[in-house]
Amino acid sequence: MRVEKTNLLVIIGFFLIWVPLLNAQLPGLSTRSLDALLQDNAFMAFGAHPKTGIPYESHRIPSNLTGIQVSALRLRSGSLRTRGVHSFKEFQIPVGVAEQPYVERLALVYHNLGNWSNSFYPLPGFSYLAPVLGLLAYNASDLSASNVPELSLRASDKPILVKFPDLKLDPDGVSPKCVYFDLHGSVQFDNVLPGNVCSAIQQGHFSIVVESIAPSPAPGVEVVPPIAAKTAKYGGKDQSKVWRVFGSLLGGFILLGLLGLLAVWLRRFKHGKKVQQMEWVADRGETLQITTFGNAKAPLAMGTRTRPVLENEYVP
Repeated sequence: MRVEKTNLLVIIGFFLIWVPLLNAQLPGLSTRSLDALLQDNAFMAFGAHPKTGIPYESHRIPSNLTGIQVSALRLRSGSLRTRGVHSFKEFQIPVGVAEQPYVERLALVYHNLGNWSNSFYPLPGFSYLAPVLGLLAYNASDLSASNVPELSLRASDKPILVKFPDLKLDPDGVSPKCVYFDLHGSVQFDNVLPGNVCSAIQQGHFSIVVESIAPSPAPGVEVVPPIAAKTAKYGGKDQSKVWRVFGSLLGGFILLGLLGLLAVWLRRFKHGKKVQQMEWVADRGETLQITTFGNAKAPLAMGTRTRPVLENEYVP
Protein backbone atom coordinates (compact mmCIF):
# COMPACT_ATOMS: atom_id res chain seq x y z
CA MET A 1 0.00 0.00 0.00
CA ARG A 2 2.86 2.40 0.82
CA VAL A 3 4.52 1.57 -2.51
CA GLU A 4 1.35 2.49 -4.40
CA LYS A 5 1.08 5.80 -2.50
CA THR A 6 4.74 6.55 -3.21
CA ASN A 7 4.29 5.91 -6.95
CA LEU A 8 1.16 8.07 -6.97
CA LEU A 9 3.02 10.94 -5.28
CA VAL A 10 5.87 10.63 -7.79
CA ILE A 11 3.41 10.76 -10.70
CA ILE A 12 1.61 13.78 -9.24
CA GLY A 13 4.92 15.55 -8.58
CA PHE A 14 6.13 14.86 -12.12
CA PHE A 15 2.83 16.18 -13.51
CA LEU A 16 3.04 19.36 -11.41
CA ILE A 17 6.60 19.97 -12.64
CA TRP A 18 5.98 19.05 -16.30
CA VAL A 19 2.84 21.15 -16.84
CA PRO A 20 4.47 24.50 -15.91
CA LEU A 21 7.47 23.66 -18.06
CA LEU A 22 5.18 22.82 -20.98
CA ASN A 23 3.26 26.05 -20.54
CA ALA A 24 6.50 28.01 -20.21
CA GLN A 25 7.52 26.92 -23.70
CA LEU A 26 4.41 28.37 -25.36
CA PRO A 27 5.62 32.02 -25.41
CA GLY A 28 8.63 30.78 -27.37
CA LEU A 29 6.36 29.95 -30.30
CA SER A 30 6.95 31.52 -33.67
CA THR A 31 4.37 33.96 -34.96
CA ARG A 32 3.03 31.44 -37.47
CA SER A 33 2.74 28.74 -34.80
CA LEU A 34 0.90 31.25 -32.61
CA ASP A 35 -1.52 31.95 -35.48
CA ALA A 36 -2.28 28.23 -35.82
CA LEU A 37 -2.77 27.87 -32.04
CA LEU A 38 -5.18 30.82 -31.91
CA GLN A 39 -7.06 29.52 -34.95
CA ASP A 40 -7.70 26.22 -33.16
CA ASN A 41 -9.00 28.08 -30.10
CA ALA A 42 -11.17 30.33 -32.24
CA PHE A 43 -12.83 27.43 -34.08
CA MET A 44 -13.61 25.73 -30.76
CA ALA A 45 -15.60 28.81 -29.78
CA PHE A 46 -18.07 28.27 -32.63
CA GLY A 47 -19.63 25.24 -30.94
CA ALA A 48 -21.86 22.75 -32.70
CA HIS A 49 -24.24 25.12 -34.49
CA PRO A 50 -22.62 28.52 -35.08
CA LYS A 51 -24.63 31.39 -36.53
CA THR A 52 -23.43 33.26 -39.58
CA GLY A 53 -22.37 36.85 -39.01
CA ILE A 54 -22.17 36.55 -35.19
CA PRO A 55 -18.73 36.98 -33.53
CA TYR A 56 -17.72 34.31 -31.01
CA GLU A 57 -15.22 34.98 -28.24
CA SER A 58 -12.68 32.28 -27.38
CA HIS A 59 -12.06 31.49 -23.72
CA ARG A 60 -9.61 28.63 -24.24
CA ILE A 61 -6.39 30.64 -24.38
CA PRO A 62 -3.52 28.91 -22.48
CA SER A 63 -3.01 30.33 -19.01
CA ASN A 64 0.57 31.36 -19.75
CA LEU A 65 -0.71 33.52 -22.65
CA THR A 66 -3.15 35.45 -20.53
CA GLY A 67 -3.88 38.83 -22.06
CA ILE A 68 -4.37 37.65 -25.64
CA GLN A 69 -7.91 38.02 -26.98
CA VAL A 70 -9.29 35.89 -29.80
CA SER A 71 -12.60 36.15 -31.63
CA ALA A 72 -14.02 34.46 -34.74
CA LEU A 73 -16.68 35.46 -37.28
CA ARG A 74 -18.17 33.02 -39.81
CA LEU A 75 -19.42 34.44 -43.12
CA ARG A 76 -20.58 33.43 -46.56
CA SER A 77 -18.10 34.32 -49.28
CA GLY A 78 -20.68 36.17 -51.36
CA SER A 79 -21.87 38.18 -48.36
CA LEU A 80 -18.33 39.34 -47.59
CA ARG A 81 -17.81 40.50 -51.16
CA THR A 82 -21.12 42.28 -51.63
CA ARG A 83 -21.78 43.63 -48.12
CA GLY A 84 -18.44 43.68 -46.33
CA VAL A 85 -18.28 43.83 -42.52
CA HIS A 86 -19.15 47.17 -40.99
CA SER A 87 -17.52 46.41 -37.65
CA PHE A 88 -15.60 43.39 -36.41
CA LYS A 89 -13.78 44.57 -33.30
CA GLU A 90 -11.38 47.30 -34.51
CA PHE A 91 -11.62 46.21 -38.16
CA GLN A 92 -13.90 47.60 -40.84
CA ILE A 93 -13.98 45.55 -44.06
CA PRO A 94 -15.38 47.36 -47.11
CA VAL A 95 -17.35 45.99 -50.03
CA GLY A 96 -15.27 44.24 -52.67
CA VAL A 97 -12.91 42.24 -50.43
CA ALA A 98 -12.43 38.74 -51.85
CA GLU A 99 -10.62 35.65 -50.65
CA GLN A 100 -8.23 33.41 -52.55
CA PRO A 101 -8.86 30.59 -53.20
CA TYR A 102 -12.62 30.81 -53.34
CA VAL A 103 -14.65 28.95 -50.67
CA GLU A 104 -18.35 28.95 -49.85
CA ARG A 105 -17.84 29.78 -46.17
CA LEU A 106 -14.94 31.45 -44.48
CA ALA A 107 -14.06 32.47 -40.94
CA LEU A 108 -12.32 35.67 -39.90
CA VAL A 109 -10.11 35.21 -36.84
CA TYR A 110 -9.28 38.29 -34.78
CA HIS A 111 -6.17 38.59 -32.56
CA ASN A 112 -5.40 41.16 -29.87
CA LEU A 113 -1.96 40.29 -28.54
CA GLY A 114 -2.12 42.82 -25.71
CA ASN A 115 0.99 42.72 -23.53
CA TRP A 116 2.47 39.99 -25.77
CA SER A 117 2.78 42.38 -28.74
CA ASN A 118 6.44 43.19 -28.26
CA SER A 119 7.27 39.54 -27.50
CA PHE A 120 5.94 38.13 -30.76
CA TYR A 121 6.52 41.20 -32.95
CA PRO A 122 9.61 43.00 -31.61
CA LEU A 123 10.57 46.25 -33.33
CA PRO A 124 14.02 47.50 -32.26
CA GLY A 125 14.10 51.28 -32.12
CA PHE A 126 10.29 51.64 -31.85
CA SER A 127 7.74 51.67 -29.04
CA TYR A 128 4.17 50.42 -29.31
CA LEU A 129 1.36 52.91 -28.67
CA ALA A 130 -1.29 50.23 -29.22
CA PRO A 131 -1.45 46.43 -29.05
CA VAL A 132 -0.82 44.36 -32.17
CA LEU A 133 -4.14 43.44 -33.81
CA GLY A 134 -4.47 40.59 -36.30
CA LEU A 135 -7.04 39.59 -38.90
CA LEU A 136 -6.68 36.25 -40.70
CA ALA A 137 -9.09 34.31 -42.92
CA TYR A 138 -9.61 30.52 -42.97
CA ASN A 139 -11.74 28.00 -44.81
CA ALA A 140 -14.79 27.41 -42.59
CA SER A 141 -16.50 24.67 -44.60
CA ASP A 142 -15.59 22.11 -41.90
CA LEU A 143 -15.10 23.62 -38.44
CA SER A 144 -14.00 20.30 -36.94
CA ALA A 145 -11.16 19.76 -39.43
CA SER A 146 -7.52 19.99 -38.42
CA ASN A 147 -4.89 21.99 -40.28
CA VAL A 148 -7.53 24.35 -41.67
CA PRO A 149 -6.36 26.00 -44.92
CA GLU A 150 -5.51 29.66 -44.62
CA LEU A 151 -7.01 32.05 -47.16
CA SER A 152 -5.72 35.30 -48.61
CA LEU A 153 -7.84 38.44 -48.28
CA ARG A 154 -7.36 41.38 -50.63
CA ALA A 155 -9.27 44.62 -51.02
CA SER A 156 -9.90 45.84 -54.56
CA ASP A 157 -11.63 49.23 -54.29
CA LYS A 158 -11.48 50.60 -50.73
CA PRO A 159 -8.90 49.53 -48.12
CA ILE A 160 -9.49 47.65 -44.91
CA LEU A 161 -9.50 50.07 -41.95
CA VAL A 162 -8.14 49.38 -38.47
CA LYS A 163 -9.25 51.81 -35.76
CA PHE A 164 -7.23 52.12 -32.55
CA PRO A 165 -9.49 53.83 -29.99
CA ASP A 166 -7.07 53.78 -27.06
CA LEU A 167 -3.48 54.91 -27.63
CA LYS A 168 -0.70 55.54 -25.18
CA LEU A 169 0.53 59.09 -25.03
CA ASP A 170 3.11 59.61 -27.74
CA PRO A 171 6.23 61.68 -27.03
CA ASP A 172 6.12 65.32 -28.05
CA GLY A 173 7.54 65.99 -31.48
CA VAL A 174 7.49 62.33 -32.56
CA SER A 175 5.00 61.36 -35.26
CA PRO A 176 3.31 57.95 -34.82
CA LYS A 177 3.41 55.45 -37.66
CA CYS A 178 1.21 52.57 -38.70
CA VAL A 179 3.11 49.30 -38.84
CA TYR A 180 2.00 46.26 -40.85
CA PHE A 181 3.35 42.72 -40.49
CA ASP A 182 2.51 40.42 -43.39
CA LEU A 183 2.38 36.64 -43.16
CA HIS A 184 5.89 36.25 -44.62
CA GLY A 185 7.78 38.30 -42.02
CA SER A 186 7.98 41.61 -43.90
CA VAL A 187 7.38 44.91 -42.08
CA GLN A 188 5.89 48.05 -43.67
CA PHE A 189 5.26 51.52 -42.25
CA ASP A 190 2.61 54.04 -43.24
CA ASN A 191 1.10 57.30 -42.03
CA VAL A 192 -1.66 57.30 -39.41
CA LEU A 193 -5.00 58.54 -40.74
CA PRO A 194 -7.18 60.94 -38.72
CA GLY A 195 -8.83 59.21 -35.79
CA ASN A 196 -5.91 56.84 -35.15
CA VAL A 197 -6.79 54.72 -38.17
CA CYS A 198 -4.51 52.51 -40.26
CA SER A 199 -5.39 51.19 -43.71
CA ALA A 200 -4.40 48.01 -45.53
CA ILE A 201 -5.33 46.05 -48.63
CA GLN A 202 -4.67 42.58 -47.24
CA GLN A 203 -4.74 40.58 -44.03
CA GLY A 204 -2.01 40.49 -41.39
CA HIS A 205 -1.14 42.17 -38.09
CA PHE A 206 -1.28 45.90 -37.39
CA SER A 207 -0.34 48.45 -34.74
CA ILE A 208 0.81 52.04 -34.17
CA VAL A 209 4.36 52.78 -33.08
CA VAL A 210 6.75 55.69 -32.54
CA GLU A 211 10.51 55.82 -32.77
CA SER A 212 12.20 55.37 -29.41
CA ILE A 213 14.04 58.40 -28.06
CA ALA A 214 17.45 57.59 -26.56
CA PRO A 215 17.78 58.97 -22.97
CA SER A 216 20.12 61.91 -22.48
CA PRO A 217 23.43 61.04 -20.78
CA ALA A 218 23.83 62.03 -17.17
CA PRO A 219 25.99 65.12 -16.44
CA GLY A 220 29.66 64.31 -16.11
CA VAL A 221 29.32 60.98 -17.89
CA GLU A 222 31.45 60.65 -20.98
CA VAL A 223 29.69 58.96 -23.87
CA VAL A 224 32.05 56.60 -25.65
CA PRO A 225 31.20 55.87 -29.29
CA PRO A 226 30.48 52.19 -29.94
CA ILE A 227 33.47 51.79 -32.24
CA ALA A 228 35.86 53.43 -29.81
CA ALA A 229 34.48 51.40 -26.92
CA LYS A 230 34.86 48.18 -28.85
CA THR A 231 38.40 49.12 -29.85
CA ALA A 232 39.36 49.89 -26.28
CA LYS A 233 37.74 46.70 -25.01
CA TYR A 234 39.52 44.40 -27.38
CA GLY A 235 42.93 46.14 -27.32
CA GLY A 236 42.69 47.84 -30.68
CA LYS A 237 41.99 44.70 -32.67
CA ASP A 238 39.73 46.52 -35.12
CA GLN A 239 42.37 49.21 -35.73
CA SER A 240 45.00 46.53 -36.25
CA LYS A 241 42.79 44.84 -38.84
CA VAL A 242 42.36 48.13 -40.68
CA TRP A 243 46.11 48.70 -40.81
CA ARG A 244 46.64 45.14 -42.04
CA VAL A 245 44.20 45.63 -44.89
CA PHE A 246 45.77 48.99 -45.78
CA GLY A 247 49.26 47.47 -45.70
CA SER A 248 48.17 44.59 -47.91
CA LEU A 249 46.71 46.97 -50.49
CA LEU A 250 49.80 49.18 -50.44
CA GLY A 251 52.11 46.17 -50.84
CA GLY A 252 50.02 44.95 -53.77
CA PHE A 253 50.34 48.30 -55.57
CA ILE A 254 54.12 48.39 -54.97
CA LEU A 255 54.50 44.86 -56.33
CA LEU A 256 52.53 45.77 -59.47
CA GLY A 257 54.77 48.81 -59.97
CA LEU A 258 57.94 46.72 -59.69
CA LEU A 259 56.62 44.18 -62.15
CA GLY A 260 55.84 46.99 -64.60
CA LEU A 261 59.38 48.40 -64.29
CA LEU A 262 60.86 44.94 -64.80
CA ALA A 263 58.81 44.48 -68.00
CA VAL A 264 60.02 47.85 -69.36
CA TRP A 265 63.68 47.01 -68.52
CA LEU A 266 63.45 43.62 -70.26
CA ARG A 267 62.00 45.25 -73.35
CA ARG A 268 64.80 47.82 -73.49
CA PHE A 269 67.42 45.14 -72.86
CA LYS A 270 66.18 43.06 -75.80
CA HIS A 271 66.14 46.14 -78.05
CA GLY A 272 69.75 47.02 -77.06
CA LYS A 273 70.97 43.48 -77.77
CA LYS A 274 69.35 43.62 -81.19
CA VAL A 275 71.05 46.94 -82.00
CA GLN A 276 74.45 45.60 -80.89
CA GLN A 277 74.04 42.54 -83.09
CA MET A 278 73.22 44.68 -86.09
CA GLU A 279 76.28 46.89 -85.47
CA TRP A 280 78.54 43.83 -85.15
CA VAL A 281 77.31 42.49 -88.48
CA ALA A 282 77.88 45.87 -90.08
CA ASP A 283 81.44 46.14 -88.72
CA ARG A 284 82.44 42.75 -90.18
CA GLY A 285 81.59 43.85 -93.76
CA GLU A 286 83.97 45.83 -96.05
CA THR A 287 83.22 49.47 -96.62
CA LEU A 288 83.15 50.57 -100.29
CA GLN A 289 83.49 54.08 -101.60
CA ILE A 290 80.63 55.57 -103.59
CA THR A 291 81.26 57.14 -106.98
CA THR A 292 79.00 58.89 -109.44
CA PHE A 293 78.37 57.78 -113.01
CA GLY A 294 76.21 60.41 -114.59
CA ASN A 295 73.05 60.64 -112.53
CA ALA A 296 73.63 57.30 -110.76
CA LYS A 297 75.71 56.38 -107.70
CA ALA A 298 77.47 53.04 -107.28
CA PRO A 299 80.09 51.50 -104.95
CA LEU A 300 83.67 51.60 -106.19
CA ALA A 301 86.48 49.20 -105.24
CA MET A 302 89.83 50.92 -105.00
CA GLY A 303 91.83 47.80 -105.69
CA THR A 304 91.89 44.07 -105.69
CA ARG A 305 93.51 41.75 -103.25
CA THR A 306 95.37 39.66 -105.96
CA ARG A 307 96.94 41.53 -108.78
CA PRO A 308 96.73 39.90 -112.23
CA VAL A 309 99.90 38.32 -113.63
CA LEU A 310 100.50 37.61 -117.32
CA GLU A 311 101.18 34.03 -118.16
CA ASN A 312 104.02 34.79 -120.51
CA GLU A 313 106.10 36.47 -117.77
CA TYR A 314 106.96 33.04 -116.35
CA VAL A 315 108.00 31.48 -119.63
CA PRO A 316 111.81 30.95 -119.83
